Amino acid sequence: MLSLIGLIGALALLIVLTIRGMNLFIATPLCAALVALTSNIALLQPLAVQGSPDLVSAYMSGFTGFVANWFFMFLLGSIFGKLMEDTGAADSVARWVLKSIGPQRAALAVVLACAILTYGGVSLFVVAFSVYPTALSLFRAADLPRRFIPATLAFGSVTFTMTSAGSPEIQNWIPIQYLNTSPWSAWEASLITAVFMAGIGYAWLVWMLKKARARGEHFEAREGDHVETTREHLPHPLLALIGPLTVLVVSFVWHDTLKTAALIVALLAGCLGVAASCGRHFSKPGKAIADGSTGALIAIGNTAAVVGFGAVAKLSPAFTMAVDWITHMPGSGVASAALAVSLIAAMTGSASGGQAIALPILGPIFLGQGVNPDQLHRSIAISSGVLDSLPHNGYVVTTIRAICGETHRDAYGPVGALTVIVPGLGLLLCLGLFALGL
Repeated sequence: MLSLIGLIGALALLIVLTIRGMNLFIATPLCAALVALTSNIALLQPLAVQGSPDLVSAYMSGFTGFVANWFFMFLLGSIFGKLMEDTGAADSVARWVLKSIGPQRAALAVVLACAILTYGGVSLFVVAFSVYPTALSLFRAADLPRRFIPATLAFGSVTFTMTSAGSPEIQNWIPIQYLNTSPWSAWEASLITAVFMAGIGYAWLVWMLKKARARGEHFEAREGDHVETTREHLPHPLLALIGPLTVLVVSFVWHDTLKTAALIVALLAGCLGVAASCGRHFSKPGKAIADGSTGALIAIGNTAAVVGFGAVAKLSPAFTMAVDWITHMPGSGVASAALAVSLIAAMTGSASGGQAIALPILGPIFLGQGVNPDQLHRSIAISSGVLDSLPHNGYVVTTIRAICGETHRDAYGPVGALTVIVPGLGLLLCLGLFALGL
């Protein structure tokens, strides 16, 4: 009981500290220490009984293990995004979408720009960095409350694109190594689910914006706001799409042979594709690569920090009891796995982190029970994006605070609605489609 209280209390404390603005590199070890103290886990290795775990070793094992497994994906993804930004390819794609949709549909234009870049292989964090300046300009022109920008960016990036079939984001690739599946697993159900999430999410976003405007909320300019680029000579949108399309094609061709390593090859090919198609538009390629490298460290560091917390939580008796209970629930193994991954992602505050912790445990169990691996892959991918977007999630923290300059108090409500509730409804639909035999 004490272990359960400690685990729940640590998670609640982590959420509170995040909302109050504490750095994740400080908050996660503190909350992990609370789990350790209530679960009889030694704080330091010399204090642990031989063969028993300790807080520091467990935390750092989770932290460094995630970095070791996914560093090159984050690095190349971030550099790819920065090259798209430096050549103006990202602006070209965004402007093409905006011109096609029209400024009167500012929110839809931002969502589509994020969706295209995300499904094209640009890192989620980089998409937010790249699209934010345009989103700010659009929200200013449409006089929409700027506190909804994080939700708009997140909805276009981490919902119907991040976990859909064919997505090059790592949330769709982690299950491959454990389930021996492909990134296109259960694509029929995935397509229907993605369309559903996109439609209901956008309708909800529009409703929230209208309600805010009816309450008298408007765009509020701030000192230091980004000024829209005056760059006139941008790559043609078709040339700008060569990089993202290269990522998609290469990842599709090589996934059977290289599994998750195919994403490294695909992102590297994407970087070369951007250089080949838009190279003459480079402004400061050296700085772009340097900034991309730094951005990758920040992004993977935030995610690895919550994985470290999750690694300590995994050692607690309460966690073991929860996993045992979940894996022995009656009913569909697909639904049970989805629930398990979603809960673990909530504890870790990371979709990819939740998968990395849960799949080594759950994969052999459910595959051994004869569960369809393609259905298992898709349900786990979608479910990992349901409860991961709690306030302490690394992407949420970075997007709300670092990129958009908002506070959790003002911005998290819409973010939570679009990145927690909408994917939750999508997961229920997907499970229903599987039950119907799709």
